[in-house]
Amino acid sequence: MSHRASRRRLTLVSFAGVGVLGAAGIYLLPSTASAAPCPDVEVVFARGTGEAPGLGITGTPLVSGIKSALPGTTVSSYAVDYAANFSQTSAGPGATDMTNRVTSMAADCANTSFVLGGYSQGGSVTDIALGIRTQLGSGRAIPAGLADRVKAVVVFGNPLRLSGRTISSASAVFGPKAKEFCNVGDPVCGNGSNGAAHLTYHLNGSVGQGARFAAERIGQG
Repeated sequence: MSHRASRRRLTLVSFAGVGVLGAAGIYLLPSTASAAPCPDVEVVFARGTGEAPGLGITGTPLVSGIKSALPGTTVSSYAVDYAANFSQTSAGPGATDMTNRVTSMAADCANTSFVLGGYSQGGSVTDIALGIRTQLGSGRAIPAGLADRVKAVVVFGNPLRLSGRTISSASAVFGPKAKEFCNVGDPVCGNGSNGAAHLTYHLNGSVGQGARFAAERIGQG
């Protein structure tokens, strides 16, 4: 698949996603980082294309699931501040914002660990922040010295798979920490033709699995 065709496919599915969400009466409100100044864990998540600013339809339940799985642990969240535009050109700036958040939080809070993740174009944001080259731009990557502070990576519908790669195969550092979900038929990550498959990660148990994976990784120290 050509780069232009891939981007067109992503855009069409993104428009379909907005239509389905609107028809279902789901209107996503902005989310801000939680108030704890130095939490034990911070989840830094990038929403999908066309979603309102905030954690989005997968990030919101992912954070809730991680909190539930880690009683007695303080968990904050940060919604990556980026355009999530339909032209798919905002992944690079999103990666820079993700990296800047991790860098600044790590400097202020020496004992805070991180879970990184994203959905759809947010997966590309995560890829770039992990230092993986993609067709959707470039941005600042997380410094090597902070790699150990990132305990888990969870992505849903990541376009990286269209190039025949995954985080596990593309990153020796972050691959062992990654959990990646791609539904059968999902055109954004699986080159399928079922747009609805891209919209059900928060409904089919994937988010819960991702939350448990992240919690287990954190529990391992």
